[in-house]
Amino acid sequence: MKDLINFGKKIFPICRSITGKGTLKTLKEIKKEHLKNLEIKKISSGRKVFDWKIPQEWNINDAYIIDKNLKKIIDFKISNLHIVNYSIPQNRKIKKKDLLKKLYFLKDFPNAIPYVTSYYKKDWGFCVTKNQFDRINSDYKDTDTFYINISSNFKKAGRMHYGELLIPGKSKKEILLSTYICHPSMANNELSGPLLSIALAKYFKNKKKLEKSIRFIFIPETIGSIAYINLNFKKIKNIIFGFVLTCVGDNKNFSMLTSKYNDTSIDKLCNEAYKKMGFKVKKYSFLHRGSDERQFSSPGVDLPVISMMRSKYNTYKEYHTSKDDFNFVSVEGLSKSFKIHKYVLNKILKMKDEKINFGRIKNYNKNKDFPISTKICEPNLGKRGLYQLVGTPDNQTLEKKVANILDFLQYADGSNNLKQISNLINTSNKEAKNIYLRLKKKNLVK
Repeated sequence: MKDLINFGKKIFPICRSITGKGTLKTLKEIKKEHLKNLEIKKISSGRKVFDWKIPQEWNINDAYIIDKNLKKIIDFKISNLHIVNYSIPQNRKIKKKDLLKKLYFLKDFPNAIPYVTSYYKKDWGFCVTKNQFDRINSDYKDTDTFYINISSNFKKAGRMHYGELLIPGKSKKEILLSTYICHPSMANNELSGPLLSIALAKYFKNKKKLEKSIRFIFIPETIGSIAYINLNFKKIKNIIFGFVLTCVGDNKNFSMLTSKYNDTSIDKLCNEAYKKMGFKVKKYSFLHRGSDERQFSSPGVDLPVISMMRSKYNTYKEYHTSKDDFNFVSVEGLSKSFKIHKYVLNKILKMKDEKINFGRIKNYNKNKDFPISTKICEPNLGKRGLYQLVGTPDNQTLEKKVANILDFLQYADGSNNLKQISNLINTSNKEAKNIYLRLKKKNLVK
């Protein structure tokens, strides 16, 4: 694991995003250094994938702010988190009051730079520590002028890249291991997942013929899983279970995000594994999801997918900040994650088909009288005015109304009536009905 941690430190400085040279470079490094058989694939910008489109390819060379004394006070080359991901080009002077409006910071974590995105809205901005913001606010006059430069560009004829590796078994039935490669310099939330995927791929590749196949994918989060499902809709029917590998590198207690109905063989196996290995674990229901299980388990896809994390995303203060570095991720933390994933995967590989419980998600009969989502994967709520388009620190946790909408859509799978959905998503019958009518008006449920 030490070699993998060192590899993680090597690729840590790369500025990754959902598209662009940084993501492609990361995939090439993984292929070159560890997984020679990794296939690097591409999808054209503008391609429609269910309710979404692959965005234009974004690349950035530099970004900084210079003060009146020609001093560079914010520098992308010091931390690639200093720039709002997907910022549009800028090359101009700006007054202090206007600059302050474009600076993002965390009030309660004054030494950390936040991670902010604007994938689907043309915008720009810089991310700073609260201390940096305060210094700019106090050390300069309101009449002072600053020079800002953002050397970024967009390619309409660009590409979104992802990696895929299949370890074939005796059966065509597959276990999916999905991880993402779209965040800039963050260690636990970003790189721990790919590092664990590499370790597991090497381990199972060297085993004798497996009973079932294992498919590894390295994708941009959300848009990558939506695109992958769209392009491989027939192929994913071979997948029996899936795991999203994320936040697996710190050395705190384990966290488990259950499958959609918490009733599958992998839910049971994971519970047994934690007990057997003596690991303390905090369990989270599917209502607390936040990664690509949202797409793989959505109505119409219906794959039982879970996550076995260390500190769950959005629960530790370093999450989505510059403090999520390799001081937070350790060899011991990643090793224990490897140990439990290896145990559970080996158990699934040995299970007889007739003994596998796929849970309700794959076994229900769709009832035409019950609400059902009209979209495969999550719909694009942003283009319908139902979701904020700039991923600021203030909306990292979805507002309750938006969370209720997304929860409703997940459980509008044809197996639940309105009362059952309201119980499943912990809301009132009245609220469930209001959500249904609102979504029906938008043609998102029928």
